[in-house]
Amino acid sequence: MNDIRPRLQAEVSKVVVGQDTGVDILLVAIAIGGHVLIEGVPGVAKTLMARAFATATGLEFTRIQFTPDMLPSDVVGTMVIRDGDLVFRAGPVFTQVLLADEINRTPPKTQSALLEAMGEGQVTVDGTTRALPTPFLVVATQNSIEYEGTYPLPEAQLDRFLIKFDMGYPAEIDEVAMLKLRRAGIVPSTLDDVEAVVSADDLAGLRVVVDQTTVSDEVAAYVASLVRATRTLPAVEVGASPRAAVHLLAVARATARLNGRDFVIPDDVMAMASSVLAHRLVLRPEAEIERYQPADAVATALSTVPVPR
Repeated sequence: MNDIRPRLQAEVSKVVVGQDTGVDILLVAIAIGGHVLIEGVPGVAKTLMARAFATATGLEFTRIQFTPDMLPSDVVGTMVIRDGDLVFRAGPVFTQVLLADEINRTPPKTQSALLEAMGEGQVTVDGTTRALPTPFLVVATQNSIEYEGTYPLPEAQLDRFLIKFDMGYPAEIDEVAMLKLRRAGIVPSTLDDVEAVVSADDLAGLRVVVDQTTVSDEVAAYVASLVRATRTLPAVEVGASPRAAVHLLAVARATARLNGRDFVIPDDVMAMASSVLAHRLVLRPEAEIERYQPADAVATALSTVPVPR
């Protein structure tokens, strides 16, 4: 897995500079069959990174721009009459990398249309279940500063996301490098230079390799203790779910492989705990008033749970 990593980072950096961490997260997600929620201010290249990653992996890419008037059928598809017969017209969810752009712009009913797709890799329309292509990766984005006219993702939807990634501003040196990229006006002309550097066999083998990563009983117990600790914190109304524990351990396995190891150490868990757990926590109202953040709760759990040797 760590041999694929530099190739993907090199290709994506042709158009998005200084976001190697984002590439790592997308690689981890596709390796274990998870989905990613990217939050950030406008203009930090959330959409461009998803598109460049799909191109570099050779996967089919589709973008949905979510709007308040969008219906579930606009996402999953619908039955239509064609030549006198009732046939299924597939929606944009039938792809390999789906960019759900500004997912919080659409009402909960439409947001929930992605639940079955994200959880089961299939959609059901008119009583018929249809499998989605594999691999299937949802990359959802939302604006971190604009809340007017938005619909916050419900907890059930947030729990389906493997990782939430906060995409910030690039470092100064990266921003200067970005300004030197070729453009046609303001459009990045270098996107045509991004090539597929990963084969279908490479992607198919990633999950097998990650699943074969060794996890000791002590590390598994550490993951369980962290997740359970989030449920007992005074500031937390609803802690992380058992699904969160499964996701955290899977991400730790992939992180170990990114670092060239075939076994998980506590550092792998600690490094990804906030990205996997924080967005799943529901804080008490008084904690939110005091500007206590879910990431603070995860940090508290990390500081109180003993780290195995």
